[in-house]
Amino acid sequence: QVHLVDSGGGLVQAGGSLRLSCAASGRTFTPYTVGWFRQAPGREREFVAAISWSGGIRYYADSVKGRFTISRDNAKNTVYLQMNSLKPEDTAVYYCAAHYRPLSGNYRERNEYDYWGQGTQVTVSS
Repeated sequence: QVHLVDSGGGLVQAGGSLRLSCAASGRTFTPYTVGWFRQAPGREREFVAAISWSGGIRYYADSVKGRFTISRDNAKNTVYLQMNSLKPEDTAVYYCAAHYRPLSGNYRERNEYDYWGQGTQVTVSS
């Protein structure tokens, strides 16, 4: 069993930046694949970004490409989501998710992931 803890959310003005963290604990090795999803009020949870174990493969939703960067530090069992040039439409609860299989073509699918964080609120004011 692995426990994921999301943190780093907050209130920021449009154009600002935030860095989210996802810390994993409970198992002796870090998850192979980690993703970030977000859910705005009244909307379904959507894919934001995913990263492979080595960090060499990264995928992004079109809506965040060029503004968000996913990275990881396996020594710290932590994955980060650096969010720049934030827009009001980025407002959502952000969740990290993980599984212990290599990154596959299903990285956008919520049911691909076995473990989820509790979520962290990001609010971008205009």
